[in-house]
Order: sequence, then structure tokens, then C-alpha cells
Amino acid sequence: MIERLSGRVVYANDWMTVREDRVVHASGAHGIYGYVDKADFALVIPRTPTGFWMVQEHRYPVGERRWSFPQGGWPAGASGDAEALARAELAEEAGLTAGRITHLGRLDVAHGMSTQGMQVFLAEDLQEGEPRREETEADMVHRHVTEAEFVGMITGGRLLDSGSLAAYALYLHRPDRAA
Repeated sequence: MIERLSGRVVYANDWMTVREDRVVHASGAHGIYGYVDKADFALVIPRTPTGFWMVQEHRYPVGERRWSFPQGGWPAGASGDAEALARAELAEEAGLTAGRITHLGRLDVAHGMSTQGMQVFLAEDLQEGEPRREETEADMVHRHVTEAEFVGMITGGRLLDSGSLAAYALYLHRPDRAA
């Protein structure tokens, strides 16, 4: 167990806080632990009888466009429960409304460096509409892929979003799935 002795905020904005804590490790050694404190987000798997809806956008930290399932957090000053967030992200990014939404679980995003987790939802009985993207998502596109195309995106190295891959594992191993 690591014991926190003190802590300070190194940096903060509307989306995250970077913290640095002075700690004592189980061995008795003193050290510093830096981490990102960030609210959970919702990730939605929009499932159709033949596949999934995906979104693609430029991701600044990696400098490239990436495919993923729709996902995101509440904007600064907004809040609500995880299901409401999942429904909002689905409509905003892909223009979809779910007739049925099921919570599949919560996963840590990067438990060695962040407090953030993701709430994973399966959205079914989808109705198509127009996306209502934020200004920062102007370059986003969405499209339907068959399940075979989706698996090909994974094996071909075109789906690199760890959250989407972990969410797909939850989807494949959900309790109601026939063996």
C-alpha cells in the first residue's frame, strides 16, 4: 500500500487536473507520484444486427485520425448520470438514438497514471438522425461497419483506441450473450 503524505495541484483546466503527491511506499521508501485526475466518460457501442457504428476524428496527442466507438464526457459546467451521458454522446457524435441501452461495466482508463474510468454501454434498436457535434468535432465522420469489417480493423491495425477494444471485450463476454 502506498501512503499519501501531501499533495499539490501542478496544473488544472476545465477538463483535467494534474496532481503530484509525496508518498511513502510499502517498503518505507519516500517518493513522488504524479497523476491525472479526470472525470469518468461514457463509451457507447452502437450495435446493429450486422455490425457497429464507428466515429473517426483527428486525435491531437497522436497527431493522426483514429477510429473509435462514440465516447466523451460532460462539457465543463454540465453533469448527469452515465446513461444520460452515453445517450448524449451517441446523438452528438453519430446522430443515433437508442431504443435500448445496457450498461456493460466500468473500466479504468490508465490506472497507473489517471483516476479516469469509462462507463461502457451497448446501444441497440438505433434510429438514425443528424449528428449534433461540438465545434471541436467538426472533422469527425461516422459510418457503419459490418462485424467482419470491425474485426478486420482490429487485426489490420486500423482500430487502435484502447477504450474501444476493451469495450468490445466486455461486449463479447457479457452475461446475456449466448455461448
